[in-house]
Amino acid sequence: MKKRFFFAMALAAVAMVGNAQDAYVGNKFFDNWYMGIKGGGITPTTHSAFWKNMRGTAGIELGKQITPVLGVSFEGLTTVNTSESRTAFDALNLGALGKINLNNLFGGYLGKPRLFEVEAIAGIGWGHDFVNSGLGYDKSYMVSRFGTSFNFNLGEAKAWTINVRPAIVYQMSGNRSQILNVNKSAIELLAGVTYHFASSNGKHYQTIQTPYNQAEVDLLNDAINTLRAESAAKTEGLEALQYENGQLKEKLNECMNAPKEVETIVQNTHSKSLESVITFGQGKATVSADQLPNVERIATYMKNNPSSTVVIKGYASPEGSAEINARIAKQRAEAVKTILINKYKISASRITAEGQGVGEMFSEPDWNRVSIATLNEAE
Repeated sequence: MKKRFFFAMALAAVAMVGNAQDAYVGNKFFDNWYMGIKGGGITPTTHSAFWKNMRGTAGIELGKQITPVLGVSFEGLTTVNTSESRTAFDALNLGALGKINLNNLFGGYLGKPRLFEVEAIAGIGWGHDFVNSGLGYDKSYMVSRFGTSFNFNLGEAKAWTINVRPAIVYQMSGNRSQILNVNKSAIELLAGVTYHFASSNGKHYQTIQTPYNQAEVDLLNDAINTLRAESAAKTEGLEALQYENGQLKEKLNECMNAPKEVETIVQNTHSKSLESVITFGQGKATVSADQLPNVERIATYMKNNPSSTVVIKGYASPEGSAEINARIAKQRAEAVKTILINKYKISASRITAEGQGVGEMFSEPDWNRVSIATLNEAE
């Protein structure tokens, strides 16, 4: 009866593997392996005192969780000697186990192990009793094991498990009617700790891969493509605006740098005159940076009109002696001439520089510290 029950549970687990395997991440061959150590005791089920006849048992286990429901493992157990033999161990058991996680089978897998889980265990293996050959007790036999494992999964990563495992172990020797004979069985009580190795998904357990809807993916792709097209169109429009902005800036710079000319029509109908005024500080005969645009206007005009000439007249304010004022007035006219020749490469033959002494063109005396450049071009 027990054998049929565990066989049915195994079939149910296999069915779940076929239906849900693709939904899990971390189920490759080298994923979800674990190793554990355990110890406890084993005592005959019948015809003996339960605790008095219990022998110490210890062993190791290597296993793999195939799905969150189904797992397999291989274990080796040895029993401490309490018989007449002088050997250290009087029994060895090697077995293969199948495990079904009842929480995940009936409650569904949550994407990671629960804090407390219960597994149903069934397995088959090989046993051997070690007794001195002189006593005639040495023997090997097949064994079967049915039990339950109460698992406590610890830590945030769920890498460690403490388990308590009661089981009944049958010695499967003799005729068919004695294979699952309770009189040839023992109660096994084990406790241990298990470490779950990390898997390819970076976890110590399988994770759930959320299935996606292809129709939703197609809609998202269409939306992304639409946004990309809109972005490309806006980028193209922005580049056109930037180009237009650059053109406007160039035109603005041309307008700002164009010479501001004051044109005066004189009685001589065969020529025209243009004047530009360059001011100087008191006692200074050098052109300051803020007056250079006025000099550049003269140079620009003369370059655009190769036949034009300029007469530069320097003036001084009335402070100081007449001799000093005459000299500084001449220096101011020569300063403008020097810039036109050296910086703008205007021929000296086209430039006349004269000192006029104290100027009287303006009502404010300070305003007369100037050089007045008069441009002439015969028509």
